[in-house]
Amino acid sequence: MGVPTVTTFSFPTTIDFGIGAVDRIGQRMTELGALRPLLVTDAGLAKTEAFARVRQALDAARVQFVVFTGVEPNPTDENVEAGATAFKYDGCDIIIAVGGGSAIDVGKAIRLRSTHGKPLLHYDDADDGASRIRSEMPPMIAVPTTAGTGSEVGRSAVITVGEVNRKVVIFSPHLIPSVAICDPELTIGLPPHLTAATGMDALSHNLEAVAAVGYHPMCEAIAVQGIALVAENLRLAVEDGRNRQARHNMMMASMMGAIAFQKGLGAAHSLAHPLSTELSMHHGLANAIVLPRVVQFNRSAARGAYIRAAHYFGIGRPKKTEPEGKGGDDVIDAFIASLEQLSADIGLPTSLSAAGVSRDALPALADKAYQDACHQLNPRKCTRDDLLGLYEAAFE
Repeated sequence: MGVPTVTTFSFPTTIDFGIGAVDRIGQRMTELGALRPLLVTDAGLAKTEAFARVRQALDAARVQFVVFTGVEPNPTDENVEAGATAFKYDGCDIIIAVGGGSAIDVGKAIRLRSTHGKPLLHYDDADDGASRIRSEMPPMIAVPTTAGTGSEVGRSAVITVGEVNRKVVIFSPHLIPSVAICDPELTIGLPPHLTAATGMDALSHNLEAVAAVGYHPMCEAIAVQGIALVAENLRLAVEDGRNRQARHNMMMASMMGAIAFQKGLGAAHSLAHPLSTELSMHHGLANAIVLPRVVQFNRSAARGAYIRAAHYFGIGRPKKTEPEGKGGDDVIDAFIASLEQLSADIGLPTSLSAAGVSRDALPALADKAYQDACHQLNPRKCTRDDLLGLYEAAFE
């Protein structure tokens, strides 16, 4: 590889990480000069022990807050508009998003809409929307209760926009939350199937980032360590949800994935997004099903990345002297099999048919996947027919 051209690096925000971190929420609000938060979450999470723990921390700090529970599992621009209205109507000056990627992404989008007058589609990253996003926004604290998306340190929000009926990626460093409060104890009550799906989401972020087109060796290094943490801890977290070390490590892996994928994602995410918008499939499950097929598709273009990743699944050894793109077919074969085995071991379906997808749906899904911007940084170029072929490979 020749000397790269100038690349702009922008790394994340203030992070309080560890058991008991949630108790710092009042202190962080004071430091941000905020008094009245809008708590953004979903109706189900609002009834959980994790959300009660956040409320207790705010009560202890004598903070009066407003709760907005209008977040759907695959959030829409309607959710965002309703939240932005509540933020203004109730005189709030900070957003505290509590939950998984859906709640945190809605929190980011509410933050954007509170100061930016155009509809969300105007800020679509596929249409250079980042150039239209200014820094003027209220502060935001993100409190994750899952270990998957890493949205608490990410610079993107993924929202389904009804006008075009697809997931729109809104991307800007200005969207990174002001503070991320990452308390692994808040994930203790997450059920095994959600622990599994969100954990595979974290893996997909790290693995797609390490293989994506682009120059960002810092992100690649972070992604490799994220892969290692998932390989070592996801089964443990699913088997014993009260294993605090496994929960701790999975939350870190999730955060690493979101930091790493500023380098880029790939075809797996372009395939996964329509499965969520069209069929309401959990995003992490969608990634888990398509990821082995995408690795197979990309193997000639991302050989070195996959060989390095395979090492952390106990397969082969990294060979620093081996030229990129040479050898290692047996290692990659075993790595693909290990990805499918991991999904099976943690109780996830390993094919689209097993997840209830009809073969008749695949052509329309491929149309949507090709419109998704993520595959543009895939290490191997994708046509619409390539993406259809990947859906077909994932069907059985």
